[in-house]
Amino acid sequence: MITTHPTSGRGKRTAATLTASCIFRERLRLLFLPNVFALLLAAGLFAGPARASTFEVLYSFAGDEDGEYPDSDVDIDAAGNLYGTTVLGGDFGGGTVWQLSPSGSSWVHTVLYSFTGGADGGQPYKGVTLDAEGNLYGTGVTGGSGSCEGGCGVTYKLTKSGETWTFSVIHAFTGGADGSGPGARVAVDGRGNVYGMTPTGGANGLGVIYGLHPNGSGGWRLRVLHTFTGGADGSSGSAGKMLLRDGHIYGAATTGGANGSGTIFRLTPTRTGEWDFKTLYSFKGAPDGVFPYGALIFDAADNLYGTTYYGGTNGLGTVYQLAPRATGEWRERVLYSFKPEPDGNSSISNLVFDDAGNLYGTTSEGGLGTGTIFKLLRGENGQWTESIPHSFSDSPDGAFPYSGMVGDGAGNFYGATVHGGDDGDGTIYKFTP
Repeated sequence: MITTHPTSGRGKRTAATLTASCIFRERLRLLFLPNVFALLLAAGLFAGPARASTFEVLYSFAGDEDGEYPDSDVDIDAAGNLYGTTVLGGDFGGGTVWQLSPSGSSWVHTVLYSFTGGADGGQPYKGVTLDAEGNLYGTGVTGGSGSCEGGCGVTYKLTKSGETWTFSVIHAFTGGADGSGPGARVAVDGRGNVYGMTPTGGANGLGVIYGLHPNGSGGWRLRVLHTFTGGADGSSGSAGKMLLRDGHIYGAATTGGANGSGTIFRLTPTRTGEWDFKTLYSFKGAPDGVFPYGALIFDAADNLYGTTYYGGTNGLGTVYQLAPRATGEWRERVLYSFKPEPDGNSSISNLVFDDAGNLYGTTSEGGLGTGTIFKLLRGENGQWTESIPHSFSDSPDGAFPYSGMVGDGAGNFYGATVHGGDDGDGTIYKFTP
């Protein structure tokens, strides 16, 4: 059954208690960045006309049983309910899956599942993915079984039946050929197949791309679709959910590639049941992008868009476009290179379009020091102009949006911050351009 947990209680753990097995450990340094809000405001760097966009905190996590450190994409169902994960907190400290439901002018937060860190997994990064029946799928970096210290991680399912959610592990990683430490959000196709990536494990120790297929009798069969070599194909996968389109699978590998700066790839099914892996683009290093963490998005003209954490003219990350050519190759173009503060920098974000074709995303740093929401305005002759409609200020609006946003079809976007808010344990917010 669904259990709603109280939001009282302190005695908080910090993100520094996460185990070394997590692939985003380097992000913990952000805990010690100064809050420069007052300094920048005093300097007048954010003076100017009022913006038409609006920003609202829907929920501030309270830590402990409530959940904390929501390094999570947000998914949304047809009723407007939001879903995601927290890496820590819950009844056992191993993280949570949560639901945020609109109720009049407010929102109700419910913990759908609390991880123990044991056989059920733990430290669920990057949120959950809804299928057509309203079930949820996700991954836990730790727990499960296998040869890894603390467990090799799991892929799980939360099955919905009325108001009841039933948790099940659909694969426990072994740390062998199947990979280990799955920290990426999974993709689900119309037949209920689940696709994801691991940053480690596999035959070369550099991660795998996997598919999980229901066997018709309640079980699941895992198949390794590609084992990263660290060469031209890249390595370690990425944090972003892979993109399913016309039978193909598109994604990013954060590292490796011809220039060691990451790749964009495509998997195509063959007649023999195998998958053909093709590197669409290898990032070249600054002033090109470096290290693509986030998910990809297509436009109506079949162009791909994404962000990189490093690289660009200033070494602070980029927004890029990949355009298909008639030859089957892809042409890459940097649309924007992030600048020093007060601009945002270091994006781990997916991108979203508004109705006018403008792009929005988040940066994990910059702005007031704790990240931004940025906009790229589509102009004439293929030019794009960047602006910052919101800079996070830690409290009460949140800090460090490590994930991007999702739209509701009515022009509103929703996202999460890993810190900040009323209690410092992260927020869920609504942004309307």
